[in-house]
Amino acid sequence: MNNTYDKQGNKKRITTNLILIVIVILLAVIPLIIAKDAEFGGADGQAETAITEINPEYNPWFSSIFEPPSGEIESLLFALQAALGSGILFYGLGYLKGRSKKEENRNKA
Repeated sequence: MNNTYDKQGNKKRITTNLILIVIVILLAVIPLIIAKDAEFGGADGQAETAITEINPEYNPWFSSIFEPPSGEIESLLFALQAALGSGILFYGLGYLKGRSKKEENRNKA
């Protein structure tokens, strides 16, 4: 009986994960379809435009050490940085959760 419950639980979990993956893909693709001619830029570009409008003679006092060859590579590096950061964060949270659960089971025994 416990094995049947595990199989149903696994099927339900797989279905939930597939639904979530489809939702994520739709969230990534739908804006590209709806706004075909839109420019997708970051806050840095908007800030640079605003600064240039306010003070056209502004000269930045600092420049980046590394300049990516294109905007796409810059976006890729930003996404990798975000993925690595969230991976480390959620690994730590999972580790703490597992450790507290292990202590909880140890106290029950």
